[in-house]
Amino acid sequence: MATDPDVGIRRARRDDRKAVVAFTTDTWDRLGGDYVPDAFDRWIDTDGPTQRTLVATIDDQPVGICQGVLLSAHEAWALGMRVAPDARGRDIGRRLTEAVFEWAADRGATVCRNMVFSWNAAGMGQSRALGFEPLTAFRWLEPTPDADASPGLAVETDPALAWSAFRGSDAFCELSGLGLDLEESWALAELTPDRLNVAEMAFAVRDDERSRGMSYRTRTFEREDDGETHRWAEYGVGAWDDVESLRSLAAAISRDAASVGADRARLLISETPRHVSDAAYARIDASEEPDFVFERDLSAYR
Repeated sequence: MATDPDVGIRRARRDDRKAVVAFTTDTWDRLGGDYVPDAFDRWIDTDGPTQRTLVATIDDQPVGICQGVLLSAHEAWALGMRVAPDARGRDIGRRLTEAVFEWAADRGATVCRNMVFSWNAAGMGQSRALGFEPLTAFRWLEPTPDADASPGLAVETDPALAWSAFRGSDAFCELSGLGLDLEESWALAELTPDRLNVAEMAFAVRDDERSRGMSYRTRTFEREDDGETHRWAEYGVGAWDDVESLRSLAAAISRDAASVGADRARLLISETPRHVSDAAYARIDASEEPDFVFERDLSAYR
């Protein structure tokens, strides 16, 4: 495919902000806007060896943006792919994404993943066109924080037990071993014993014989919803054997979230009929739609 000579790719600069905000503010009416305008200054400030924000330009004016982040020695995450409406059809998305692939591969990454909302048909189509393959899907559960929640099973704050429960679960297989990254929000990385050891909190629910469920807390954050500011506690993955163990896991999360002052909590779960219907049976609120994760092998860029 011929390369448009008028389109350049370079590292984003602070003075690109006005142009980037202009073509990203109204990306998703469904979500009330786009996160890129709010994140842009932070992206520029934190760019470095493990993060790179790139823009596509015409006459040195930004018409596209994408960011790459290294989540581990071999895993990269691509996010924030946007192209100005009046610049579409000029192969800008492919050139930006390939620049991210090259940057990540030069730093040792062997795989790059991204996430697309399940309702975003254009985003999914673009990801597939750029060589990303479908990998997994997840949904959020939202147990209510409650300091008095009482799990029916024992709760052990032990990363080793949590890892054992995850490694032996169907969630491990369905999610391809992924859980929320500990530093990059809305990014999934391979969950390992080392990552569980440094999580804010890792715990397992168990009976007298074995571990029957697990999760880990990734972060707490504040977000405004419907004009009110809420403090959220976020949990990187949920794995459980049955509805009884899910109820205990949800109670443990409710209690833990309350202990860090959160009034909202969310837990990433595998998007399968079993996991989603278990949550419905246990009467735990869930997000209405799943999110999809895609993966691109970077062998060709190394």
